[in-house]
Amino acid sequence: MQAKIFFGSSEATKENLSERKSPYNGKVVSIAPICDEEDANKALRIAQDAAKITKKSTLSQRCNWLLDVAEKLKANKEDIAKTITDEVGKPIAFARVEVDRCIETVTLSAETMRTMAGETINTDAMASGKKTLSFFRRESVGVVVAITPFNFPLNLVAHKLAPALVAGNAVVLKPTPEAPLTAYKFAKLFIESEYAIADALSVVYGDAEVGSALITSDIPRVISFTGSVPVGNIITKNAGIKKVGLELGGNAATFVEKSADLALAAQRCALGAFVNSGQVCISLQRIYVQVEVYDEFAELMAKETQKLKIGSPYDDDTFMGPLIDDDAAERAMGWVESAIEEGAKPLLSPHREGRMFHPCVMADVRDDMAIVCEEVFAPIVSLVKVDDFDDALPRMNNSPYGLQFSVFTNDLSITSRAIDELEAGGVVINDMPTLRFDIQPYGGVKLSGVGREGPRFAIEEMTEIKSVVIC
Repeated sequence: MQAKIFFGSSEATKENLSERKSPYNGKVVSIAPICDEEDANKALRIAQDAAKITKKSTLSQRCNWLLDVAEKLKANKEDIAKTITDEVGKPIAFARVEVDRCIETVTLSAETMRTMAGETINTDAMASGKKTLSFFRRESVGVVVAITPFNFPLNLVAHKLAPALVAGNAVVLKPTPEAPLTAYKFAKLFIESEYAIADALSVVYGDAEVGSALITSDIPRVISFTGSVPVGNIITKNAGIKKVGLELGGNAATFVEKSADLALAAQRCALGAFVNSGQVCISLQRIYVQVEVYDEFAELMAKETQKLKIGSPYDDDTFMGPLIDDDAAERAMGWVESAIEEGAKPLLSPHREGRMFHPCVMADVRDDMAIVCEEVFAPIVSLVKVDDFDDALPRMNNSPYGLQFSVFTNDLSITSRAIDELEAGGVVINDMPTLRFDIQPYGGVKLSGVGREGPRFAIEEMTEIKSVVIC
């Protein structure tokens, strides 16, 4: 029940502790030490020394390390899934899916690193050159700082730890305060593995003080952060000269064209808008529907939404559990009330019971309403009527965010234009923009972030290229 600090391979705790209460029933589900700047700096110094060892370790050891962790995850799947549900209220069925995805992420990182290599360079390709033996290779950067959010408290940690460690780096992890025990249990699998490299992973807990100490230090060479735009801005301004990878907010949109399979579109849009109670950076928030099919789609969307079970996250058939805290639930109701005052119409009656916020489909939404301009991070989706793709395209792009968009259409020309003209890090055709495969490059443009995740792409972010010329 109690998470502990990992100063490298050594566990520690403190007198000052914080309790994490379940967002579903308010019971204390975990306890974690309250860390400070001194703890952060100690972890960084240990990582700095460990990085000298990790850099010299063999790739086979590091790959075996990750594969061993993947096997231990399989053996501990139910316990870790329940811990996720305890700490963040994620329905148990989806918590199990997150563990499965984490296993894949860790495994993919090992498999990817086995085949990543540099290449030879033809230095005599230009008249100014000459024949040499020239090549480049990838080397570890040294120390990576990983800062992770609450909505995927296991798999988003894996997307940072696994690529960083298999690439030969040492890591200091600061997990979300909402799920300290999930991160602790995961980190413990790495640290207790028979293939572990001593002191290569440290874990500290905290908010602004700890985060500031980690990002402003000269020790780390990479900061990998997933979270909000305001915090991302702070990191960018204060990190100094080092690599900074930012996975930030989104305002995912889709266009439903008249040739699309409307039943499929409604079913997938309901999933994309309301999975994890809308607490996903690529949650579907805006649906632009061609006028000819708007009424039919709206009716289908309402019906699909009504099928979703809201209730105890411990029930196997629950689709939606609670929002993360009271502020999130109050903010969600505020979004809906504001939109209604501005003229939008809820297709289902807005309903909140404490942190349980029932999914809400808003119709007759206009582009100037706050509910489509900002990231709501709640189970709310808005329907906007448009004439055609030419009408929808600038509206979809008119956002400070650009993480993932999608279109539902059977028109090949619209498919081609969507791929070329939508301003986003990812475009999905005939499915929700919330679709993500852990093997793919993932990240956004504009305020949605800098850099890409996914094992191969994270390894590239967490390594340096060294050029070699032998004359």
